[in-house]
Amino acid sequence: MSILLAWAAVFAALFVIPILVYGAASALTGIQPPGGDPRAFLTGVAVSKAGTALAFVGLWLVARDAPGFSPLIYVALWWGMFVIGEVGQALGPDYSRTEAIAGGISETLYLPLAGWILTRLLPV
Repeated sequence: MSILLAWAAVFAALFVIPILVYGAASALTGIQPPGGDPRAFLTGVAVSKAGTALAFVGLWLVARDAPGFSPLIYVALWWGMFVIGEVGQALGPDYSRTEAIAGGISETLYLPLAGWILTRLLPV
């Protein structure tokens, strides 16, 4: 049960924080969500974040018993992966620098929070 609770809490952090950050960025800069049906967009985001939460929690469970495991390093590696991904997206078409910055801010907030959640619910 604690694994399911951990997944749900991590998913909530990964899903809600970007909505708040992108909402604030939209209010400040005017960036717009992708065109089309907003429900379809949010459903796609939810599915993506559910998979990320599954990997974040699942890999934590596998790695936490490894010698030298560090929650700080674990979170830092995820953060690095996601921030580099934002830079890569910003270099391509259809993704602005502002969106990448908002993504980086989101990741800087939700990944440490997700790590904190796991240290409380699934201790090392």
